[in-house]
Amino acid sequence: DFLCISLVNGFIQLRYNLGDKTIILQTFQKVHANGNTWHLLKAGRVGNEGYLDLDGINVTQNASPGMNALDTHTDFFVGGVSSSNLVNSMAVENEPTSFTGCIREIVINNRELKLTVTDPKGGANVGDCDGTVCGYTVCKNNGTCRVENVGFSCSCPQEWVGSTCEQSIHCSQNRCGSQALCIPQHTSFSYTCVCALGWSGKYCDSKTKFFIAKFVSNSYIKYTDPYYGKRDLQYSRISLNFTTNQTEGLIVWMGKGEDEDNDFLAIGLANGTLKVVVNLGERISVPLIHSKYAACCDERWHFVTVVQNQTCIKVYLDEEPILFEDIDPHRKYTALNYGGICYFGGFEIGREVSVVTTGLFQKEFIGKIKDVVLFQDSRKIQLMKAEGYNVYNGNYGN
Repeated sequence: DFLCISLVNGFIQLRYNLGDKTIILQTFQKVHANGNTWHLLKAGRVGNEGYLDLDGINVTQNASPGMNALDTHTDFFVGGVSSSNLVNSMAVENEPTSFTGCIREIVINNRELKLTVTDPKGGANVGDCDGTVCGYTVCKNNGTCRVENVGFSCSCPQEWVGSTCEQSIHCSQNRCGSQALCIPQHTSFSYTCVCALGWSGKYCDSKTKFFIAKFVSNSYIKYTDPYYGKRDLQYSRISLNFTTNQTEGLIVWMGKGEDEDNDFLAIGLANGTLKVVVNLGERISVPLIHSKYAACCDERWHFVTVVQNQTCIKVYLDEEPILFEDIDPHRKYTALNYGGICYFGGFEIGREVSVVTTGLFQKEFIGKIKDVVLFQDSRKIQLMKAEGYNVYNGNYGN
């Protein structure tokens, strides 16, 4: 399998092969080699449907029957490769040659690659296109960079301060505790404190403990399974109690959630009904939705269990079996390689649920969660020992 973006006779070309055939897309317009113009390029695929966009002009390859997952086991190369033997003969039109020019702001699956000296695993013959210490986006939030005798300085817009304009003026004198995040409220010229797990109060300065987690909005818990290395990933299980009055929300996501090919098991609500989605390696699973149970958002406690036996998925709600499906009778992938990561309620601040789950779930969970058990463990997991923000004590009241 491969995915390659290259410059061919002045045109941008996208080629990818998911295991059965090579698909080629090419832009209609040429890239002029004047060296003075930056171009915005967007390229990718959803299943085997590809798209290529140069400066707002789009080319699309419609989906067709065939493979739909990109399965690669190589490093990611930008501008060239360490050896031409690494390039599939179908990935380029002619003999592979290195790119000459400037590249900046590379975003892969919503994550920006840091094109610095230290962040990549390796490289050669790469210089600084800007030619000064200012470089690119040294000054954040539209700040203006100025070259000084020693180093640089940033001239910041009115609402930003700091050596690189990285801090909102509304948070510069905040009273948030050391374990909190300051979120600027530009419209009200103020700020709010978002508390880390185990802290509460307006300024997140009060310690708290709980066994029922209350998710209010933009909340999440990220739990790392200490026994992941010893798990039999062909036979996974998770159970928990939840209560909510919302019709939409991601309750739990077992998986790293870093890119579209990560394995995952997800439980949530969609249109007031329970929704379970499992991907064991090729995103071939169909979401399991039980339309008869529209009472999940009635503010009562509900007990849900999902069992994965290789490719067979069983779902129980309030101890009644409600769903059963074999998501891949061919047994191509049978293990849930979730990386030992479990998200509850949502994802890190700034990562939208609808984006990370590629539309499988629309928003974060608002409600309460308790009694989480993984696999056949005899003990409930201790949510208080995990990482998280904006999660509060749900032991009492509403």
